[in-house]
Order: sequence, then C-alpha cells, then structure tokens
Amino acid sequence: MNSTNNRIESDLLGEMSISNEHLYGVQTQRALDNFQFSPFKISTYPHFIEALAITKQAAARANHKLGMLSDALAKAIDQACEELLAGKYHDHFPVDMIQGGAGTSTNMNANEVIANLALEIMGHERGEYKYCSPNDHVNLSQSTNDAYPTAAHLGLYKAHVMMLPHLEELIKAFREKGEEFKDMLKMGRTQLQDAVPMTFGQTFNGFASILEEEIPNLQHAAKQLLVVNMGSTAIGTGICSQPGYSQACVEALSDITGWEVTLAHDLIGATSDTSHLIGYSQSLKRLAVKLSKISNDLRLLSSGPRTGLGEMKLPARQPGSSIMPGKVNPVIPEVVTQIAMKVIGNDVTVTMAGEASQLELNAMEPIMVQCCFESSHYIVQAMDTLRTLCVEGIEINAEKALEDVHNSLSIVTALNPFIGYKNSTKIAKEAVATGKSIVELVLEHGILSKEQLDIILAPENLIHPVQLDIKPLKDMQ
Repeated sequence: MNSTNNRIESDLLGEMSISNEHLYGVQTQRALDNFQFSPFKISTYPHFIEALAITKQAAARANHKLGMLSDALAKAIDQACEELLAGKYHDHFPVDMIQGGAGTSTNMNANEVIANLALEIMGHERGEYKYCSPNDHVNLSQSTNDAYPTAAHLGLYKAHVMMLPHLEELIKAFREKGEEFKDMLKMGRTQLQDAVPMTFGQTFNGFASILEEEIPNLQHAAKQLLVVNMGSTAIGTGICSQPGYSQACVEALSDITGWEVTLAHDLIGATSDTSHLIGYSQSLKRLAVKLSKISNDLRLLSSGPRTGLGEMKLPARQPGSSIMPGKVNPVIPEVVTQIAMKVIGNDVTVTMAGEASQLELNAMEPIMVQCCFESSHYIVQAMDTLRTLCVEGIEINAEKALEDVHNSLSIVTALNPFIGYKNSTKIAKEAVATGKSIVELVLEHGILSKEQLDIILAPENLIHPVQLDIKPLKDMQ
C-alpha cells in the first residue's frame, strides 16, 4: 500500500484527498459529506453488502464471457467480491442508506471498494484506477438503476430466507403450548365480552395457524424479488451494454446464489416500477399485524393479575414500576406491539415512496430499501424475543379460567340446543337480576339434572360441534 497517509482522487466535481485507510473513494466521500441523516448505514445490513458483491460478481462474469473484461480483471473483481461475501471489509460501507440519487452513492461505494480490493489483488496501489476502475470495469455494462435494485432484491431475498426459520420456531412454540393446554377450558370473548367456552389449546393453536398462513404469502412476495432488471442500465434500453449481457448476467446471478433469478420481461417498465418492494413490505406488515394481535391477546389474558382477566401468567421479566412495589408488566408483548407499529409505519413509507415514481425511474428507492431491511430485521428480533422470553414460559391459571366459564352468563349459549331459546333467555335474565350462576339456576328450576349438565358442560362437548340426545326435564315457568 502507498506509504503516504492519503491519496488524491478526482471526479466530475474536482479533486479530493482520501485516506489510504479507506477502500472507498471520492464519490463515497462526497456521499458522506452530503448524507448524514440516520444511524442506518450500508454496513448495518450485511445481506445488502453481500448482494451488492453478488451483483458485481455476476456482472464481471457476464462481461468476461462476452469478452469485455480481461482474464486478470475478471479474476480480481471476482475475488474481491468473494472477500465481501466472506464478511470482510463491511466497515468500508459507511454511506447512509437514506440518500438522494436513487442509490448512486451506494452503487459507487460498492464499485470503489471492489475496485480497490481488486487493485491490491493485482499488486497495485489503492486509487490506481487506470488498472481497475470503479466505473469502467466494476460498473461495466451497468447503471445504478439496474445494479442497485437488483442488489436490493437479492439482499432482501436473503433476509427472507434467513427469517423464515425464526417464524417457524415461533409457530412451533405456539403449537407446543396448544398441546400443553388442550384440556384447559376458558371463556372465549368477542368484542371484549363473554362469548362461549373454548380451550387454551385452541387459542394457542389459533395463534400458530394465523402465523402459518403468512408463510406462503411471504414466499410469494419474496419470489417476486428474484425478478431483476440487470442490463436495463439507465432507463431500460440497455445502452452501454453488449447484446446478450442481460441473460448472461442473470444466469451468473442464478449460478452464484443457487436461486431462480429471472429477468423482467420489460426492462423499461421494471426500471421505474418498485412494486416488488412494495409487495414484500406489505407481506412483512401483515405478519407484524398478526404478531401485534397475538401480543395484545396475551396482555389481556394476563391482565390483573388479581383484578383483571388473570387467566394466564406471563414470565416476569423485570419490575414494572418505580413507585408501585410488586407490579410486573407484560413488557415483552408490549415491545412486540411497538415493533409491529414500526413495521406498519415503514410500510406506509414504502407505499408513499413507491407512489412517488416519476417517468423512467423511482428516485425514492433508497428509503424503500432501508425500510424493508429494517422491518425484516425488527420482525426477526420480535419473533425470537416473543418466543424465548414470553411464549415458552407461559402458564395458565386453569382454576380461575374454569371458574370464569361456569360463572359466565354466556354459558347459557351451550344450553340453548337442549333447553330452548325461551328457557335460556329467562335463565339469563334471572341470573342478571339475582347474581346467581346459570348452572345454579338451571338446577334450581329443575330444567336439567346435574348429570345432564355435566355431560353438556364437559370440555369435550363445548369446544366443537356435538350431537347429544338430552331433553329438558321441564320448562321454566
């Protein structure tokens, strides 16, 4: 490496001194001077850096195949990309994810880092771009407008692949609780009012089922990310690329990743359209909404614990108050709900940015990409936290829940098929007036025997359709 501390690089706007410690160059430095908005740097999202490397690697292989890059250059660029894929030099991607220029700063950050790595591999100094140029060699046959969205798509697809096992583990945890609690009765509720009996097993299996439904939805949205516009260059016409480059590049992408990457059928349309990012963001939002619904249910069922529903006990994770001794709050469901709100907010941003596309390019892609990566990261953290710090340690206050079932006026609904709506209505009305339970009044009026009631109110007869041959002993007068 050059023994001096700095090197001089130049671009359209002039010369700039760059520290030799940096693999990036002048255009990255200008981005650092211009964009300091958020804590979210490219280096925050390793999958994105890996996808940038894959995109550049595939482009180099395609260009080499078409005779546009020499063996030495293609080999050096390929090796430089492999080093990024191995997790090296990610700290040389300091550019803010939120930026003007439709991602040009991100693209040039990758071009410069890869070029300088390739230079060192070939025995040259950093900044000696006549031997390997960020623009003429690493960015050959590309524009930011195809390289950036392609990398974003592939990075998000990688994040998706990594996310799914976390979702599956959470579903498994709910299924296990469903089995553990399958015989424990509780009162179901609609509109926060007593409805009809069910089991905690059904509740937890219900949680698992609604999350399982999101897997095919996520898969469908993620598959769309494997459609890319490589070779479209600036606006979709493919200017500055060779015939056959697009297909060669997509084949290289598929070979490198092992995924079925395909070329968009209309590169003009694909270059300005960000609907695949919108679709994946919406699939993350759907999952977030369900995680929040489940978290809210856990908070309600564990509320009190003595003066609320108190049917469920969540693991105590920290003291809940600086002034109220003994108070423990449901902090894990609370934080998951807040994360869901963040993901929903990110989706609103992605939607608005997608709508802001103008003519042949959507300049708002950087905020869309950042929001999608952030949402994916948050959801993984939320699912793991909910599973390990809450769901796996949930206990049921079965005695309290069963007492609530028997004391509920809504238990009369279960008696409807056997004693008739008229008798049920009278019993319910008297229960309200006297404070007596439904079961107590049915026995008191001799409408059913205790043995008949025991059969009707047996857990296995309350939680799914049954056919019982039970007749009332008498009508209520």
